[in-house]
Amino acid sequence: MMQRVWTIPTILSFSRILLVGPIVFCLLGKFQNNQWWAVFIIVVAIITDLLDGYLARQLHQVSDFGKIIDPLADKIAVGAVTFVLVWLGRLPLWFFLLALVRDVLIIGGGLYIQRTKNIVVQSNLPGKLAVNFVALLLLLTILEVEFLETARILALWLSVLMMLFSFGVYAQRLLIGRNIVNAGEHGTS
Repeated sequence: MMQRVWTIPTILSFSRILLVGPIVFCLLGKFQNNQWWAVFIIVVAIITDLLDGYLARQLHQVSDFGKIIDPLADKIAVGAVTFVLVWLGRLPLWFFLLALVRDVLIIGGGLYIQRTKNIVVQSNLPGKLAVNFVALLLLLTILEVEFLETARILALWLSVLMMLFSFGVYAQRLLIGRNIVNAGEHGTS
């Protein structure tokens, strides 16, 4: 059965990728309230992330394309904003590299499962929690409010822990998927 690619949920996910340009422009811009505009656009992006999955389920529009574009949009948006904040000296380079390596390995593992089993691996709760902690970290970093510095540092370390934990969950899913492929079984992971 052919699935529609461009549904309301997938358009919302894709819009998150389109919001990256304005966010980066605001972060690098030298105009009044540029940081607040960046925060506003990021909040809009977060709302699209909350809505796309909810609407996909409510409208019965869950699709393989949606399972791909939603986490990909998250990875692109988070990666671009994190890179800019590293460039501006507001986040450590190691954090960006950790997120980048994790995401490349998750995407590679997902492609492996998709090609060998023809299954699109869906995001999991730890992965979504990791993205939410990273989003909180990015917002707190952009705001640069002194009395929130302790919260920002806590968000940094919670982001690291959740990224590592979610990576472990994805790695376990990959190993289970690989074992099923090697055993010749046909099931879902």
